[in-house]
Amino acid sequence: MSDLSRLLAEIAAQLAPHGLHSRGVARFDRGAGAPVLADGGKAHTVLLIGNVGGSLWRAFSEWRETQPDRGGAHPLDRWSKQRIGALATMTGGTAYYPSDPPYQPFQRWAIMAEGLKASPLGILIHPAYGLWHGYRGALGFAETLPEGALDSPPNAHPCESCRTKACLNACPAGAVTAAHFDVAACRQELLGDAGHSACMHAGCLARAACPVGAQFCYPEGQLRFHMEALGPPS
Repeated sequence: MSDLSRLLAEIAAQLAPHGLHSRGVARFDRGAGAPVLADGGKAHTVLLIGNVGGSLWRAFSEWRETQPDRGGAHPLDRWSKQRIGALATMTGGTAYYPSDPPYQPFQRWAIMAEGLKASPLGILIHPAYGLWHGYRGALGFAETLPEGALDSPPNAHPCESCRTKACLNACPAGAVTAAHFDVAACRQELLGDAGHSACMHAGCLARAACPVGAQFCYPEGQLRFHMEALGPPS
């Protein structure tokens, strides 16, 4: 086991109490497309960090209750940065976040790390977790991880074998199609009474209709939190 392999195992242990998980590794062995490290060099290894189902919700909710401002305007981003930033300091890695410029291609990294593909909602679908997972940040390292270490097996794309395509029929706004997800139509629906009584309260109906990984569905509070964060149309 390389020093980096040991370090990544320690990172996984540090993340566990916060309900965060190592979500796979993207490799940039030849530097092509690699993100820049804090020292100006190129990352050869990027470790993705995120949640599986509602794994982070309890720790995040408990932290938020201790904050005078309940975490501010973007509490989940702030909480994530505190935890992942501390790991970056501890390990000497460079932290990247989906919310911060220069914006990094987290979906592309996830495809590289876990072999996932996009669902009609635009969310990457996992064969076990379905649509109930996310990426809260990543750590970049200059060292190259040996082949086979922390690799995820190739994943089949659940949407290709799905016969019912339930997500395409569940959206009350018709925002979900096989071709794309209409964010503006979704947000407009959420402004109305029907949207508030359905999706806003219980979470996206199209997302909930997907049978893959249904047991990992977010708890009610987390569903509302994410729907409220979607916000009104601009």
